[in-house]
Amino acid sequence: MPYNRILPSCIFLFGFSLLFFSQRSVAQTTQKPADVPADPASEELKKPILESDSDATRLNTIVVVGKLNEARSHIAPSLGATVYSVNSNDILSQSQGDNAPLNHVLLRLPGVSQDSAASGLMHVRDEHANVQYRINDVLIPEGITGFSTELDSRLIDKMDLITGALPAQYGFRTAGIVDIHTKEGAFNEGGDASMYGGSYDTLRPSFEYGGHQGKLNYFYSGSYLQNSLGIENPTSQPDAIHDNSNQYRGFSYLSYLIDDTSRVSLILSGAYNHFQIPNNPGQTEGADPAGNTLVINGVPSFDSSQLDERQNEQNYYAVLAYQKSVGDLDFQASLFSHYSDVLFMPDVNGDLFFNGLAGRTERSLLSNGAQLDSSYKLTESHTLRGGILLDAENSHERDTTWVFQTDAAGDQTGFNPFKIEDSSSHSAYFYGFYLQDEWKITEAWTVNAGGRLDLYQGIVSQSQLSPRLNSTYEIDKNTAIHAGYARYFTPPPLEAVSAGSVQKFANTTGAPAGTFQDDPVVSERAHYFDAGISHKFLPEFQTGIDAFYKTARNQLDDGQFGTAPILTAFNYRTGEIYGSEVSANYSKDKFQAFANFAWDHATGRDISSAQFRFAQDELDFIRSNDVHLDHDQRFTGSFGTSYQLNETRPYADLIYGSGLRNGFANTGHLPDYNTLNVGVEQGFKWAELKNLKLRFDIINVCDNIYELRDGTGIGVGAPQFGARRSFYGGLTYSF
Repeated sequence: MPYNRILPSCIFLFGFSLLFFSQRSVAQTTQKPADVPADPASEELKKPILESDSDATRLNTIVVVGKLNEARSHIAPSLGATVYSVNSNDILSQSQGDNAPLNHVLLRLPGVSQDSAASGLMHVRDEHANVQYRINDVLIPEGITGFSTELDSRLIDKMDLITGALPAQYGFRTAGIVDIHTKEGAFNEGGDASMYGGSYDTLRPSFEYGGHQGKLNYFYSGSYLQNSLGIENPTSQPDAIHDNSNQYRGFSYLSYLIDDTSRVSLILSGAYNHFQIPNNPGQTEGADPAGNTLVINGVPSFDSSQLDERQNEQNYYAVLAYQKSVGDLDFQASLFSHYSDVLFMPDVNGDLFFNGLAGRTERSLLSNGAQLDSSYKLTESHTLRGGILLDAENSHERDTTWVFQTDAAGDQTGFNPFKIEDSSSHSAYFYGFYLQDEWKITEAWTVNAGGRLDLYQGIVSQSQLSPRLNSTYEIDKNTAIHAGYARYFTPPPLEAVSAGSVQKFANTTGAPAGTFQDDPVVSERAHYFDAGISHKFLPEFQTGIDAFYKTARNQLDDGQFGTAPILTAFNYRTGEIYGSEVSANYSKDKFQAFANFAWDHATGRDISSAQFRFAQDELDFIRSNDVHLDHDQRFTGSFGTSYQLNETRPYADLIYGSGLRNGFANTGHLPDYNTLNVGVEQGFKWAELKNLKLRFDIINVCDNIYELRDGTGIGVGAPQFGARRSFYGGLTYSF
């Protein structure tokens, strides 16, 4: 299902067309629904409203939207789970503001560790992937992991990272739930256009616009990014070789109030990204068995700095949702669709010189599904919640691999490359059903008990009935504790399960280094325990401590195998992950500060699927030893502060990591690192400039040289270094 190459431009033009043709409302408000009751005009809102009164109609629309947003939050609350939140103002108070990629915003939250783009960008509580994204409480089906996120930070009004022992409404992907509530025109009327750029040839124009007309509420955003550091540099030098990227993103949210108790919403999003794969100069070429330099297709040698590998990524999704409140019943029903495609294009001659094979790989995934979540207040003490999730996925993998002939001992015998074509298609069906009861035993003590039934039909067919139990207790008005247990069932991500024929590569340079064994990737089953306490020392100062323990059978993991930087799934027969998090937040007047620290430990034993992707000595070692998962990082920290001084807001934040795993079977780890970022945002009071804001950022102020990956470890491809010191500036005009 390839898309025309002009589609990226169409997305951006479509967004700007919406911006141009939308009509602005006469009146303007930035009031959020939670603020309405405290507004001095709230008494006016209680009076009868005439439809002919445009200003009164505007206020009435805001009240109705606010009530429906509040009702939606009660349909699927995060009862007993651990929740970390950021809002749009928090994002603007961090380095690069809403120009920062979404994964950089998440790195400021507890338990989130940094990784390279080729390894998934980030990890939550020491797990690889297994993160679920939702927009306005509707599941966004996962796409194929690439070098970037498909969502812009600028569309976020509020974002929650939900971890721990999750309530029953959350299934399949459970390491963390990233729940994004988008900006809405009813509360963010107007818009802005900005230009941001700086080091690494960065240029990033973007816009956002929102408003409402009568019962229609809308919000649009779009951006374009070009730079010369699309993914991490494989060398420690300041500038990468062959690392340009072009990235397009567009987003729209529209909702229509049918009446005071119901609405229909439409979400559309698209992202098209093109990346050059950066080169690592000075690599040693391969040689034939006699030690002679290879001559391939008439070319006697190759300079590794001249490789020309590229990757294109596409992601598009649509959500249509209907929300209704009837007395004590609230529900939201949704239909969703998501298409994702990643195409890796090798430098055939160059890859043959250095790897003995070259592979062109394309993976695509189409997901279509439906979701229903409901809440019913049975009594003053009991609230029942239930729902279903249905998701049908279809994946395609198309590979063309150039290889050389070898003998039975694996020695190369032929010096003329030839192609092996391989393709496969698979379908998978996910069914999830849940029911739970929120029991308010006392004013201070709440228990949420329930369970979910999950069924998966794919390369294998499996199911599980999973109990969930959470309890929260408020010791006093400043202190609360929570504890919970969850049984998890995590099917393998269809897009990461490679199902080509291994036997086709027998007696070629593409043959596996160890065994031809290729047991299917299966679902992970886990027991998860979580407990924590939060305390307010002052109204402005809140702290929290949380601890968790997970034991798993068929622990899922991902790795990069072969020349294409696309992740592939496999299982450890057993897995164990545990750790703890400490967070602190201080906010008073116009000063804000946060500090987070996490300690994690993640191990697995015995590779039980896709064994052919591993060397035999590695397989043997892992079979009898608990090994660290490649993304296991012992210590992770994030710190930040900002202060609003009139129209000036300086800010600073720091990310710390003790180093990901490396070496044979992940027996070592990379050195620790930290990156300090500072910046300032400047607004103006002068009438001529009051709609302008300037921003200046310095990333990695101390110019620390740090390596996220060194090319060794289980399922790790190439080295990747973090960005060196860089400077960025931007101008935003609001209207």
